[in-house]
Amino acid sequence: MTDQNATRVAVVTGAGRGFGLALTTALARRGTIVVAVGRDADRLRTATADLPDVRAVAADVTDPAGRAAIVAAAEAAGGLDLLVHNAGELGPSPLPRLADYPVDALRAVLETTVVASLALTALALPLLRRAPAPTIVTLSSDAAVEAYEGWGGYGAAKAALDHLAAVLAVEESAVRVHAFDPGDMRTEMHQRAFPGEDISDRPEPETVVPAFLRLLDERPPSGRYRAADLLPAGRA
Repeated sequence: MTDQNATRVAVVTGAGRGFGLALTTALARRGTIVVAVGRDADRLRTATADLPDVRAVAADVTDPAGRAAIVAAAEAAGGLDLLVHNAGELGPSPLPRLADYPVDALRAVLETTVVASLALTALALPLLRRAPAPTIVTLSSDAAVEAYEGWGGYGAAKAALDHLAAVLAVEESAVRVHAFDPGDMRTEMHQRAFPGEDISDRPEPETVVPAFLRLLDERPPSGRYRAADLLPAGRA
C-alpha cells in the first residue's frame, strides 16, 4: 500500500455533483489539493465551498481554453498526481435505440467522454510524468462491456474510453492508468436514463468512493477494475 499523501494534487472533472463531488469531498478530506472541474460555476462553487484545499475551476472539458485552465490550475497548485476523467455525457433521454439515435447527439457523447478526455490527458501528461506516483483514472460502466438496449451511444463511448485507457497504459509505462467501473449509482444522470422510474434502490455515490480510494492506495497494475470487486463483502 502506498502513502495516501502521495496524491498531493488531483484533478477531478464533473466534480459539481454525483460521484465527482463525492470523490472530491473524500480526497479533500484526506489532504489532497483538488482541482474540481465543472461546467456550472454556481453549482460547483456552492458544492465545494466548505471543502479544504479545493480549487474550483468552471470549465467545459470540450473547450480547449477550458482544458488549458484546468492544467494551469493544477500547475499553480504544485503539479499533478491524479487525473480523474469523471465528466461524461449520457445522450438523449429517454435512451434511443441505435436505429433512432441522432447523429449529432452521438457526436456530443463521444466528444465529451472520449475526445475531451484524450485531449485533457495529452495536455496534463507533462505534469503527471514529473509526479512520483502518477495515476489516471477513467470512469467506465458495465454498458462498455455489456449490450443493453438503448445504451448503444453511451456504451460505445465508454468502451472507447476503456480502450483509450488500456493503450495509454502501454504507452505511458510510468503512469498507472485505471478504468474504474463504479456500478449503478443514485445520480442525476442515472435518473435521466430511467425517466419517471424510482431509482432509490441504487447506492449513493459516497458508498462507492471507498473502492476508488482502495485503487489509489494499493496501486494495482494498470487495467479495468469494478467497484464491486474492491468493496468489502456486503458493501457492493
